[in-house]
Amino acid sequence: MIDLLHLNQKSEPDGHFRSVEMDDVMYIKDLRVQTIIGLYDWERKVRQEVSIDIDIFFDNKAASAKDSVEDTIDYKKITKAVISHVEKSSFKLQESLAESIAVLIKQDHPNNSIRIRVSKPGALRNAKDVGIIIER
Repeated sequence: MIDLLHLNQKSEPDGHFRSVEMDDVMYIKDLRVQTIIGLYDWERKVRQEVSIDIDIFFDNKAASAKDSVEDTIDYKKITKAVISHVEKSSFKLQESLAESIAVLIKQDHPNNSIRIRVSKPGALRNAKDVGIIIER
């Protein structure tokens, strides 16, 4: 049975409970953007599709209590900024693209932990995709 009274608390060895901060996550999953990415000559000439997942960790309590967009993560603003950035970019490595996205997001959310996943669907035969996940 779930102890709802102590749901956001951790039991200590002495039997007492202490509060545990829980991170909530605003996520954007499988954002598809066309960009120049890759090492090979043909990849430097042809736009390819990349898939991007973004997780931004934050405390949702204020936003949910006030029901106000000013107190939460504006995912539409982030999505538009990431699309514009990626479409204009020309990286050789997915690692560099992922890092540049992290830097972009951290400009507006310096105190939030983030996780960025970038992949190239169909880049490897016999694999759905290949990519990189970074956390900052």
